[in-house]
Amino acid sequence: MNNLKEISIDDLSFNPFNKIGKEWFLITSGNINNYNTMTASWGMMGFLWGKPVINCFVRPQRYTFDFIEKNDLFTISFFESDKKDALTFCGTKSGRDYDKAKETGLTPLDVDNCVTFSEASLVFVCKKMYTQNFEKNNFLEDDNVEKWYANNDFHKSYIGEIIKVYSK
Repeated sequence: MNNLKEISIDDLSFNPFNKIGKEWFLITSGNINNYNTMTASWGMMGFLWGKPVINCFVRPQRYTFDFIEKNDLFTISFFESDKKDALTFCGTKSGRDYDKAKETGLTPLDVDNCVTFSEASLVFVCKKMYTQNFEKNNFLEDDNVEKWYANNDFHKSYIGEIIKVYSK
């Protein structure tokens, strides 16, 4: 069941540090018949090039990487705290090996030719605007490379224009 309603981005009021870093979110790309989702706890929101944006990061070995590379749209979906186990599963298991919706009880939902989940409390539909790979020589602190990229599996950054917002 779809309880999501489109709202204006101007109606949002939350702490992005908590929303992203503590509550986490799902990045999903593809269509209702062929998609993947993954949990993320790194990201940024703001205003860039005259548009509201979100910046998320995906490592190339993640299955979702292939979907976000091939599609112009992706969703960012936030959930209430009772879905933390589902988010943990989606962040630690691969869609190559598991049907994440089936395993977690999340219900895929088509929104604007992209996918979110009916259990989401807040959804951003995003259009890719800019991508860039992290590169070792651009890090100014070697500690970050050693701590986060011991295998040289650098993230790719995706800046997406938030084109629609849905909320419960």
